[in-house]
Amino acid sequence: MIGIKVAAAGALLIAEAAVLMRAILRPHRQPAARLAWVLIIVAAPILGMCAYLLLGETRIRRRELGRIIDSRLPRPPADHLAVSVVAESNHWAPFALAKTVNQLGPTTGNSATLSADSNSAVREMVADIDAAEKTVHLCTYIWLEDNNGLTIKDALLGAVQRGVTVRALADALGSRRFIESRHWSDLKDCGAHMRAALPVGNPLWTIFRGRMDLRNHRKSLVVDSGIAWCGSQNLADPEFRIKPSFAPWVDIMTRWQGPVARDCEFLFVSDWMAEGGADISDCLRDLPPQPRQHRQIVAQAIGSGPTLEFDALPTCFSELIHSAREELVVTTPYFMPDEQLLFALTSAARRGVRTVLVFPKRNDSRLVAAASRSYYADLISAGASIFEFRPGLLHAKTMVVDGVVGLIGSANLDRRSFELNFENNILFSDADFAAVLRARQDIFISQSVAFTEADVKAFGLGTRLWQNALAMLSPIL
Repeated sequence: MIGIKVAAAGALLIAEAAVLMRAILRPHRQPAARLAWVLIIVAAPILGMCAYLLLGETRIRRRELGRIIDSRLPRPPADHLAVSVVAESNHWAPFALAKTVNQLGPTTGNSATLSADSNSAVREMVADIDAAEKTVHLCTYIWLEDNNGLTIKDALLGAVQRGVTVRALADALGSRRFIESRHWSDLKDCGAHMRAALPVGNPLWTIFRGRMDLRNHRKSLVVDSGIAWCGSQNLADPEFRIKPSFAPWVDIMTRWQGPVARDCEFLFVSDWMAEGGADISDCLRDLPPQPRQHRQIVAQAIGSGPTLEFDALPTCFSELIHSAREELVVTTPYFMPDEQLLFALTSAARRGVRTVLVFPKRNDSRLVAAASRSYYADLISAGASIFEFRPGLLHAKTMVVDGVVGLIGSANLDRRSFELNFENNILFSDADFAAVLRARQDIFISQSVAFTEADVKAFGLGTRLWQNALAMLSPIL
């Protein structure tokens, strides 16, 4: 019996050492994440090792497949006018860095509109689907069987019946109810091409295959390769009936025309083929020149995800923040920054940039809400202004710098968006459209309450321990 116990203890030590080495040697990981995993594995060996093997690595079969596909997809030629326009401004660095993510450079000759609200966005998206002549490409994280979700479904059915090629990609976890419903079957039976992104299998198989919580969080619609929708909205009503106590969910969607729509198409094609869909790279070849729009917005598509070899998203966000000279306004529902992003925000405030951050007062994740508030003291002491949105869950992900440059899309300022999710965003430079987005941000601020230094000091000892403990664990959440 003693021999068996000794052998078991020895085997446990060997396994623990192996997992610790794996956690320490894993490439492309921040030191804070390595340290957090080492502490978990040492403190609770069996639980820690199981947690690491299930959740500690971002390996997925799609990593290598995605790289191969992306390397073979045709990319549009460089837009030298866009490069020269941005190069003359103070904000060239974010665009140059963003190009390294997908090798998609800035484009000029774009126009953009901002929908009034979530329901308006769905109506306008349906109008574009109804007017489609060749292709409709849709990607979403959550698709619900509610009014807006079924309105989109009916529009897709109508497009297929007119002879339009419809392809829809929905996240297997976020849209699981819709995928299992008759509505998904109706679309497939009608002739729409439907695929579930990142399917979830047996959790035990995940130990060998990779994390089951790597998700496709992108939200986009591309019609005839010339119109692209980008923003924060899922295919759902603002009442968001799966989490009604936090409603309404307040989102932002933007409609783009011009060359940037083709780059959004590139991201969809890459996703589609990586998920086992047919080779549709012809969608990117031999396209007629995009007509130059009256509004000359410089815009650049950014598609990030765990298949990348560097921290593309927080690096791009940080570079944009560092470029701020006068004002920085950010809205996001989930705020769990890494070190470089937190430093960028606090340094912007300290050097005199008017730095405004808007978060929801009521968050659907209590853990994220608590961890987010652990950063309030540092931000406020640096000079940043923090507001908490009251009417519902502010789900809009926006950033406007100096009233000229902006970023909008699906990505939150949290580690999940930075390291685990596939996200899509558009970086743009245009004073007129930036003013439109800033006006919407001002509406959010007017519906918010300021969070002051006195409010931070009112946190009790237990509250601060809870918040800071969760922040310490944020690299592995």
